[in-house]
Amino acid sequence: MKTKADIVKNWLPRYTGTPLEEFGDYILLTNFSNYVVNFATMFDVPIRGLSHPMQTATNKDGITIINFGIGSAMAALVMDLLGAIQPSGVLFLGKCGGLKDSTEIGHFVLPIAAIRGEGTSNDYLPPEVPALPSFKLHKFVSDKIIQHNMDYRSGVVYTTNRRVWEHDEVFKDKLRDLSALAIDMETASIFVVGHANEIARGALLLVSDRPMTPEGVKTSTSDKKVTENFVDLHLKIGIEAMSEIGSKGEQIKHFRY
Repeated sequence: MKTKADIVKNWLPRYTGTPLEEFGDYILLTNFSNYVVNFATMFDVPIRGLSHPMQTATNKDGITIINFGIGSAMAALVMDLLGAIQPSGVLFLGKCGGLKDSTEIGHFVLPIAAIRGEGTSNDYLPPEVPALPSFKLHKFVSDKIIQHNMDYRSGVVYTTNRRVWEHDEVFKDKLRDLSALAIDMETASIFVVGHANEIARGALLLVSDRPMTPEGVKTSTSDKKVTENFVDLHLKIGIEAMSEIGSKGEQIKHFRY
């Protein structure tokens, strides 16, 4: 296996338990196993990779959902592995912490960019390269949110490798200075590695907590409420957006810089 193409074509099935020919042309990414379970139940399809690091399910319309795990390293890995199939579009369905008063729990965030605070993306492109989505993909997602009479926020997301920071006032002051709308652990990596691999990509984030105040920090109880109230719609919007892109056959990839 001398080339990157050789490696990822071997490793995508290795990590997912899914043969290359079973992947759809449009990919939904998630950090949560229940998204994959709900997707598989919705379309009555099997879940692959239950004994592997990543799980997948694919419907008859050519949409595959992948639970890749948590964090920027895993986000970069899955975007590298997807180079094996060169999908027409990838949409990350993640959760984020709202950093502004305008980002309430249950709101959606459609990032216009991500701040590369995670460091992982520096192994792919210089720090000066912005972490951007494919805006045409986001247009489809935006249309679906509006069709469901839901509100969303558009702004910059800060991506970090650090998971436990809610107690750190110095770090929170840094976030205030950056004026980011939300914080997560994957979006910047997905955008940058997608760009490096010439894969059209986007992110639809669900605000699951408001961690700038002690009472807003996520707990098992609060996360359960978010799952019960908002996850089904989050998944549904992602499926509908990618289905519409597929049915229209539109090209959504950026021109090269």
